[in-house]
Amino acid sequence: MAGLAGAAEGGALMPPRRIAILGAESTGKSWLTQALAEVIRMRGHAVHTVDEVLRDWCEREGRTPHRHEQLAIAQAQAQAVEQAAPGWVISDTTPIMTAVYSHLLFEDASLYPMALTHQAQYDITLVTGLDLPWVADGLQRDGPHVRGPVDSLVRQALERAEITYRVVYGQGPQRLHNALLALGLAGEDGQAGQLREQAQFAINQGRTVWQCNECSDPGCEHKLFTGLLAQRSA
Repeated sequence: MAGLAGAAEGGALMPPRRIAILGAESTGKSWLTQALAEVIRMRGHAVHTVDEVLRDWCEREGRTPHRHEQLAIAQAQAQAVEQAAPGWVISDTTPIMTAVYSHLLFEDASLYPMALTHQAQYDITLVTGLDLPWVADGLQRDGPHVRGPVDSLVRQALERAEITYRVVYGQGPQRLHNALLALGLAGEDGQAGQLREQAQFAINQGRTVWQCNECSDPGCEHKLFTGLLAQRSA
């Protein structure tokens, strides 16, 4: 997969990138999609964001989808990305999330092959960490109890397909800063972060503390929690 580390900014033109934002419910996927797009636009690049098809579907139908409706939603999400305008594309979820929920809710794992084939088209995949507080959001969110299982299924699917991903933690501007670094882009300086905070990007800031909020390496994260579990069992 194409890497972003070392991409030049400010001078040389950067090639367009496809970025996927994945994660459990209420982990700031939509916020991060829009915040990243705003920063990359301010740096002189054309950016197209792709909204979550499932959210629009639930709002239109007034309910959550049944098992037989999952595939069409996943296909519509993929199609929206593939039809995006030229330039950078940042997708607020991908068919992987539909596959995961179909697996979790209906014990239907049939969507993974299609979803993972599509996922391989992205230059980089970001997974939003569980360090933000859960917030109710109408029909679409089940509750905080599903965040852990969803997070695990997302990571397992990516790892089975050998798709590299980075995990993003942090509150408000720090989350955005960490996401930029995970993309191989320059982070925001203090003045830019303050301006963004005034523009109400900094939701949920300071509500929780997370030990991994400056590291997006899932391998490092795994080692941390393995060590903590070992200490508890000792």
